[in-house]
Amino acid sequence: MSQDTIVVCGAGIAGLAAAVGLFKKGFRVSLLGPQAALPPARDDAYHPRVYAISQASQQFLAQLGAWRLMDARRVTAVESMQVFGDASGEVNLHAWQAAQPALAWIVESGELERALRQVADVLGVPWHGEALRSLEPGAVVAESGKRLAADLVVGADGASSAVRAAAGIAHHSSPYGDTGVVTHLDAELPHQGAAMQWFMGDSVLALLPMPDTAAGAQVSMVWSMPAGKAETLLALPAQEQAQWLEARLAHATQGALGSLKVRSPVFGFPLFLEHSDMIAPGVALVSDAAHRVHPLAGQGLNLGLGDVQALVEVLAQKEAFRRAGDLAVLRRYRRRRAEPLLAMRLATDGLHRLFSVQAPPIVWARNAGMALVDRAPLLKQLLIAGAAGRQ
Repeated sequence: MSQDTIVVCGAGIAGLAAAVGLFKKGFRVSLLGPQAALPPARDDAYHPRVYAISQASQQFLAQLGAWRLMDARRVTAVESMQVFGDASGEVNLHAWQAAQPALAWIVESGELERALRQVADVLGVPWHGEALRSLEPGAVVAESGKRLAADLVVGADGASSAVRAAAGIAHHSSPYGDTGVVTHLDAELPHQGAAMQWFMGDSVLALLPMPDTAAGAQVSMVWSMPAGKAETLLALPAQEQAQWLEARLAHATQGALGSLKVRSPVFGFPLFLEHSDMIAPGVALVSDAAHRVHPLAGQGLNLGLGDVQALVEVLAQKEAFRRAGDLAVLRRYRRRRAEPLLAMRLATDGLHRLFSVQAPPIVWARNAGMALVDRAPLLKQLLIAGAAGRQ
């Protein structure tokens, strides 16, 4: 076993994945972070937040031992995707066009976290269920005053990362002025494993396929809309929220899935474009602690798992004479992540800006471009391969 001691701060999906991955590579690992309660899984209730897991992320989760612990009845394969512009533009992608089993898999946040916790428990990863107080050279100080030795501290503690702040890592944040509104819907028509997305000028609507319920087909909604509009919606009583959404969904989707009915509480979260320097002596950031992108491509968690996988691989391949927190090692991690993170940041922010412009020539050009892509099989294969590959 390696003599390097690593403390992973943050007990969400990224933190658990980092702790499990590093533990399996022989590092002395412990988790630091409160253990949030996970409600028991019910056939008629689903976690409000779902993720589209790429093929690369699915393979990494399988390596960690978590994927096989997922309840297959609560995992939905995305076999195709339809993207609609704000005029006549449309792009249709199918897994078979790139000989893939699926474009992605839709999983609930709570179920993925549950599976990772089970792996951590089986491996015996030590878990200190308290928050971070401060960082010291070669150590982490927990809220209770407990001091944990650490050659490396992994900050996986979310967008308001205490590790990032304590380490003084430069961080850049730009609010979009938009809010992501999420809920689950009953659909009149079967979704047939298709994800759908509509660009509508000031907003982006996505419907993701989920397991069928006793009532029939179910989809998860992620609607990125101006913050003012979202505030108006979220301030309404539940029944009026449902009426507001159902009326606007009928107009936006033009009946693509028939009648859509709200089946769960409605939540909202502000959207930001964020990135950081990712490392400091003895500290590495992953996932939301390091960056956030617009959710229109559904790649946030995939980027985070890509961070974790890269960090695990870099540390496993380091020279024996270097410690895990050596800046020479951590710079390799930052270099490995630089290109995919920049590419996704430019792509998502660029798309958001492109569809925010309402000048008629731009509207025509972007929809014509979508139509061109839809008639180009090679471009479709590249898009599918990019979505499935390492993030």
